[in-house]
Amino acid sequence: MNPDPAHSLVLTTDYRVPDPTRVWPLLQRRRDELAALGAHHVFVFTSTTDPERVLVTIALRTREPVAELLRSRAFFEWFDEVGVDDLPAVFAGELIERFDFDGADTAPPGIVIAGIMVVDDPAAFRLHVRETRDLFQKAGIRRVRIFEAFDDPDEIMFLHELSDEVSARRWLRRPDVAAEWFSDAGVGAYPPVFIGRIAHMMRISDES
Repeated sequence: MNPDPAHSLVLTTDYRVPDPTRVWPLLQRRRDELAALGAHHVFVFTSTTDPERVLVTIALRTREPVAELLRSRAFFEWFDEVGVDDLPAVFAGELIERFDFDGADTAPPGIVIAGIMVVDDPAAFRLHVRETRDLFQKAGIRRVRIFEAFDDPDEIMFLHELSDEVSARRWLRRPDVAAEWFSDAGVGAYPPVFIGRIAHMMRISDES
């Protein structure tokens, strides 16, 4: 099972739910609705630090239905069905940077660190990410994904994948990294940095 949402368009939701095991059956029941949305893959990650926290990433074929979906009451009924009490964090965006390092495709699923933050200068941020690519590899990062929000180019979502939780926590504590990536994530309306592992993956065919 490949834990990589390496697709150009994504809709990601981050929320807490009393029983995370209810999320996957709901998504399976909503398969036809997901197909109508233009989804082709669905990834469910469960937190290793909060037993009630779930991150769901839906890979999309087109961005057109997203705005309509986000305005729809039906979308939030999905959350009601699994018992979400608070308004979930929702990110819809497009892939702008991706790095894959040696061994990423053959390694077993690892730990994902994900967060949403605002950058002052998107172009300068992307340049800095490219210039520090070696830092990721030396730290044991397998994959890096950066997405830009559809409605705000200053808002980004990042995903870093590492081999295990020890490596992930070491990455989170690095003083030369934490200030750049993790201090701004989770500020204001954004959820705290997510640390977890993949629990389920669904492929939705064109014929669904």
